Amino acid sequence: MADRDPHALPAEVRTKLAELELELSEGDITQKGYEKKRSKLIGTYLPQAPGMDPPIGQERRAPVTPTSSSRYNRRRSSGSRDERYRSDVHTEAVQAALAKHKERKMAVPMPSKRRSLVVQTSMDAYTPPDTSSGSEGEGQGEGDEEEGRDGEEEDGGGGGGTSSSREGSISMEHWITRAIHGTSSTTTTTSSTASSSSSSTRSGGSGAAASRLADVLAQHVHISAQHRNRHHHRHKTENHSAPPDVTGYTNTTTDGIQVERSPLSVTSAQRQIPKYGNAELMDTGDGVPVSSRVSAKIQQLVNTLKRPKRPPLREFFVDDFEELLEVQQPDPNQPKAEGAQMVAVQGEKLGVVTNWPPSLEAALQRWGTISPKAPCLTTMDTNGKPLHVLTYGKLWSRSVKVAYNLLHKLGTKQEPLVRPGDRVALVFPNNDPGAFMTAFYGCLLAEVVPVPIEVPLSRKDAGSQQIGFLLGSCGVTVALTSDACLKGLPKSPTGEVQQFKGWPKVLWFVTESKHLSKPPRDWFPYIKDATQDTAYIEYKTCKDGGVLGVTVTRIAMLTHCQSLTQSCSYSEAEIIVNVLDFKKDVGLWHAVQTSVMNMMHVISIPYALMKVNPLSWIQKVCQYKGSISSCDAFLNVFQTKGLKPEVICPCASSPEALTVAIQRPVEEGTTPPGRGVLSMQGLSHGVIRVDSEEKLSVLTLQDVGSVMPGGVMCVVRLEGVPQLCKTDEIGELCVCTVATGTSYYGLSGMTKNTFEVFPLANNGSSVSDLPFTRTGLLGFIGPAGLIFVAGKMEGLMVVGGRRHNADDIVATALAVEPMKFVYRGRIAVFSITVLHDERIVVVAEQRPDSTEEDSFQWMSRVLQAIDSIHQVGVYCLALVPSNTLPKTPLGGIHLSETKQLFLEGALHPCNVLMCPHTCVTNLPKPRQKQPEIGPASVMVGNLVSGKRIAQASGRDLGQIEDNDQFLFLSEVLQWRAQTTPDHVLYTLLNSRGTIASSLTCVQLHKRAEKIAAILAERGHLQDGDHVALVYPPGIDLIAAFYGCLYAGCVPITVRPPHPQNISTTLPTVKMIVEVSRSVCVMTTQVISKLLRSKEASATVDVRTWPPIMDTDDLPKKKPPLLHKPSNPDTLAYLDFSVSTTGMLAGVKMSHTATSAFCRSIKLQCELYPSREVAICLDPYCGLGFVLWCLCSVYSGHQSILIPPSELEVNPALWLSAVSQYKVRDTFCSYSVMELCTKGLGLQTDSLKSRGLDLSRVRTCVVVAEERPRTALTQSFSKLFKDLGLHPRAVSTSFGCRVNLAICLQGTSGPDPTTVYVDMRALRHDRVRLVERGSPHSLSLMESGKILPGVRIIIANPETKGPMGESHLGEIWVHSGHNASGYFTVYGDEALQSDHFSSRLSFGDTQTVWARTGYLGFLRRTELTDACGERHDALYVVGALEEAMELRGMRYHPIDIETSVIRTHKSIIECAVFTWTNLLVVVVELDGSEQEALDLVPLVTNVVLEEHYLIVGVVVVVDIGVIPINSRGEKQRMHLRDGFLADQLDPIYVAYNM
Repeated sequence: MADRDPHALPAEVRTKLAELELELSEGDITQKGYEKKRSKLIGTYLPQAPGMDPPIGQERRAPVTPTSSSRYNRRRSSGSRDERYRSDVHTEAVQAALAKHKERKMAVPMPSKRRSLVVQTSMDAYTPPDTSSGSEGEGQGEGDEEEGRDGEEEDGGGGGGTSSSREGSISMEHWITRAIHGTSSTTTTTSSTASSSSSSTRSGGSGAAASRLADVLAQHVHISAQHRNRHHHRHKTENHSAPPDVTGYTNTTTDGIQVERSPLSVTSAQRQIPKYGNAELMDTGDGVPVSSRVSAKIQQLVNTLKRPKRPPLREFFVDDFEELLEVQQPDPNQPKAEGAQMVAVQGEKLGVVTNWPPSLEAALQRWGTISPKAPCLTTMDTNGKPLHVLTYGKLWSRSVKVAYNLLHKLGTKQEPLVRPGDRVALVFPNNDPGAFMTAFYGCLLAEVVPVPIEVPLSRKDAGSQQIGFLLGSCGVTVALTSDACLKGLPKSPTGEVQQFKGWPKVLWFVTESKHLSKPPRDWFPYIKDATQDTAYIEYKTCKDGGVLGVTVTRIAMLTHCQSLTQSCSYSEAEIIVNVLDFKKDVGLWHAVQTSVMNMMHVISIPYALMKVNPLSWIQKVCQYKGSISSCDAFLNVFQTKGLKPEVICPCASSPEALTVAIQRPVEEGTTPPGRGVLSMQGLSHGVIRVDSEEKLSVLTLQDVGSVMPGGVMCVVRLEGVPQLCKTDEIGELCVCTVATGTSYYGLSGMTKNTFEVFPLANNGSSVSDLPFTRTGLLGFIGPAGLIFVAGKMEGLMVVGGRRHNADDIVATALAVEPMKFVYRGRIAVFSITVLHDERIVVVAEQRPDSTEEDSFQWMSRVLQAIDSIHQVGVYCLALVPSNTLPKTPLGGIHLSETKQLFLEGALHPCNVLMCPHTCVTNLPKPRQKQPEIGPASVMVGNLVSGKRIAQASGRDLGQIEDNDQFLFLSEVLQWRAQTTPDHVLYTLLNSRGTIASSLTCVQLHKRAEKIAAILAERGHLQDGDHVALVYPPGIDLIAAFYGCLYAGCVPITVRPPHPQNISTTLPTVKMIVEVSRSVCVMTTQVISKLLRSKEASATVDVRTWPPIMDTDDLPKKKPPLLHKPSNPDTLAYLDFSVSTTGMLAGVKMSHTATSAFCRSIKLQCELYPSREVAICLDPYCGLGFVLWCLCSVYSGHQSILIPPSELEVNPALWLSAVSQYKVRDTFCSYSVMELCTKGLGLQTDSLKSRGLDLSRVRTCVVVAEERPRTALTQSFSKLFKDLGLHPRAVSTSFGCRVNLAICLQGTSGPDPTTVYVDMRALRHDRVRLVERGSPHSLSLMESGKILPGVRIIIANPETKGPMGESHLGEIWVHSGHNASGYFTVYGDEALQSDHFSSRLSFGDTQTVWARTGYLGFLRRTELTDACGERHDALYVVGALEEAMELRGMRYHPIDIETSVIRTHKSIIECAVFTWTNLLVVVVELDGSEQEALDLVPLVTNVVLEEHYLIVGVVVVVDIGVIPINSRGEKQRMHLRDGFLADQLDPIYVAYNM
């Protein structure tokens, strides 16, 4: 195509367009209105027919774009980009890229928000967008005005179609074929990875019409004809693999051959893809139909994630374990630098003109005395009126006054506060350049070193603390400021200026003349030639937020002014208009230093005026007829006003190297300098590849002129030794000249690396004997010595081995419906390191009026645009309310502070979209299962690869004592009632700690007889009938239990319903009563009323209760005969419990097992009638029930019963009782321990003063059916150590459904041990011990000593083979007190035999084992037990049914939850579960709902870092939503059901893509 002439549109059309642009930028017209008017204006000048080349003469519009390297503007802090990147060209490139993604709706589930978080939102925000692939809008062209697309695109996209499957669209076919068979410069990405139809021509021309749009990127300006001819295009076919497509496409590309879809295939595709907008019934992963909004969204997410990812990577590096993180391998096809080694480029000679002053102070003296009336500086007020004019005479006299006062009026004569060479701070506001200039030159005259800084507005100002550190390290004690500024500083109540955070103590010194003493007649400052002394220190903020001081010597300052004067051909009395910050950088160099050297007149436009009236400075240029030196975006706008293109001179500069290069003003009639159109793909690999402008992914660079006079420049590699780059390689620019900074103040190491660099040639020789200074700019030296800057080192992000520039990504994001959505163009882009690679984070401020729908639409389009243009995924995209990001002094975004807030979870975004699935490509390979030990290795003996087979047993039950001859507990009670009738067995305490009731042996026996009588008379019960006992924890429950035994009935203990929470607790009671086939319910009067109450009838059918008997008033008579069971193997009682997965399971306990159980505990804990044991447990199931009801009767010791519910009233109740009764052994649950730790944490001193003493406690056992909670037991031990609790006393027990107690720390025997295992090995079912505190370590506490009569073996849950000691496997148990089976109504025999009577598949195949369903391992320790044997410790890792299989590895929810809870102080509880291979993390938020979205990135990061898993869904809920059972265990499956049925009322649900 011919080169386009920017003047193709008629002049009047261009004028109107310029006015439109202006209206839009000032907000006088909406984006939509602007687009309508604009498309009307230029509609007739754009090509009409799609698919045809444009008629000659209808040329492309010249782009309106600021170059990122435009002269002054470019150096403005990165955030004051109000309109900086508003580039139509970029917009067009981005819109074209998005058009390729075919305006169809994103197949991404929208996050759900609670209403209170949504300010204004339509109901649509709550239904997920439709995912049918472009079936609607099948036939509509882009002609229908779609929001957010400029008129041009509407015309241009006509042929592109709205859908991914536009059949027979000529232009599409045309451009696809053109792209495939097309010109050699159009590269097609038909790589062998099948990609979607959208990406088949990823960087090919984007449609015949679209390719005519200015598809160019960030700094777009076109190569002029001369430039194009100067370069030969390299026709090199690149081969990038298509990036992942996160949207709803089906594959239509087979090895790069486009397949046109027939209309038929389209409809069938539509039929297959369900539409979830209406959440129809759909199958879940398990084939269960679910009808729910949430699961539809999740399914949609799953579908999105099934799409092809980036190509698989090959090599790995070992992350010190077999879990290998993939390491990015360089692509063999990636572009490599091929040029010759570059040569350092020399600038012109610095011609020293005869009348140049020998120093800046000398210049000031000269102009101040010979032309005192000459204007030096005109300051504007915020209305654009000249406020005051400073003449050279005034500047000179005032500066002298400041110098005199600094040296003579501070401190005393003997001890002056400031001496020559000392550093002082200059604190002046942006609207007072006059005062600043006076103070700056006053310091130079006094030979004091000024450190100009920003005015600290508040004590918490972003970055102000770092500035304070700089001042401290410079030893600053005095701060110069103006009157107005001092008045505005925050004051303390005494009227003094507040001490700012991190600042040294400074004396504030006002420099206005009226406050200063006049110097004596005979006092003059000593003016000498420029020397190597430091002239001033300019501060520089680093990428991490730290502030460095760059020292500039007097000779460097002077030489820099000379070279600027020569390059810009400044002459006396010229006018400069300065819109930049005059305290640093380009503003300081031109408007404060060079201007004085040349006696120029500076017009200073304050930033505040720029904000109010962006045109002010142009008006001043016209008014004062100055030479402008600024920007390029408005060239088009102002060409009509007579602006010549050649007067725009971009420059490049950095705090270290001062001005690096500047474009010289060109004489009229000469050819303008060239532009470089470079391939983004090449740049990301650090090489320069000239590209055609048709591409979407190109970067157009304007050169920034040539090397400064008197300087030498070269380009060095970014990493390693400073080696010279090749000519086609991007590197860091380095300069060698007098005119640079000389050091970072006080940091010699960093100074050496930056200011004393000796670049090396290939042969290892140094390029020059003089040191070079690194500029911090990335770029290359083009033809004719022109310098091109492609970015800054600070904005560099290396993702997967490719480099991306933050500014380019900002430009792309802004080009997506630019000003319509982002507030004032405020976007921050930075990278964070997650899982050994940098991840890109984009944070934008959204307009106050934007809806949820807008923001989600915008976010998804930004992801697409960045993916298409930069071929890089965005890890996190966050939107924050307008004006909430931390600001730099000029109002830009403070990047490092923003990043810090993001990482701390204090950014408070209002929308977040995480895309870990597309970005994180270096996860370890999914695990392949290893073959286990086979029978052959066992035949050889028990040594399997040097490991013992993991088995252990408790000691023998030993000889029988007097009460052990009884087979039945009922007989033991009768025997005790006869032999020791008045021995107290039970004491129940109330919340005040006083005895509520007690039972002796005979009292219990008598009450049990009466209850047996009632059962026989009133209930007419038969032998073996089941009776439900619904009692609160206490004495009645025990009596009722023995009453049932006396009557020959089978008791089932049931937790009574909670009166305040009937609706959730009553159904469980009803269920147990029904499942256990109870023929009658025994309870108290209060509860029997509750069971039949009106509230109860709302929840369950009260008419179906079996007969309910209350036992409050017992009859006097006793039963005719006590029942004696005939067979010890008959049922004694049923034990019902709800597991953590929400399954209700009842197990059968025979009389034999019950007696064996009691005997085992008696031996382990050495229980005798003389002992007292305190029990604070729920008495309804498991070991808690056995200890509460059975053990005292069997062993005869006294049990002090403390109902856990009473602790809610009086948290100290349990520990006080233990102390008061001098108890040696006590049992509690985790919930009790937690209550004490939280409730008594701050009261230990007052408890101690009340005489609480725990020193007698020998064992404090936590009864549990889970992995020991080490953190809780340790904090409990630490907390109550002061009260005498021995840390070794606290231990845990372990039981499960098949065996209610397997381990229990007894009185004798070794203390419980703790080991540290590698969590990554555990995921592979291996046990690897590591040192405490090593990364990925997990501490596990032994679950107590194996009980007497119990044998344990570790077996493989799948193959049922025995396992070695270093393996994690299922714990199998063989013991006399195993339960004898499940009590099920349906009698599922297979499950029964599998759980209760399993045999090993090889080895000892005779023994019958019960499977606990828990994973664990055994370790033989160095300790010896009572019998002198080595002690075997059992470590429980977690329940098999809770464990999650993800990526072939086994994860335990608790590990992920622990990581998540640690990430942010507001997360107080967490539960995780899986749903169709997605990991769902639910967190309870303790804080304002505004913090909810902060948690999403933090949760995602920590799970990736520590567990190598990608979180699919993050759900933020209120406190108390995660259900917890009575044992304090999380009910994750209940939570999962609640989530899928949409019953959680979450604050926020984020679906990670």
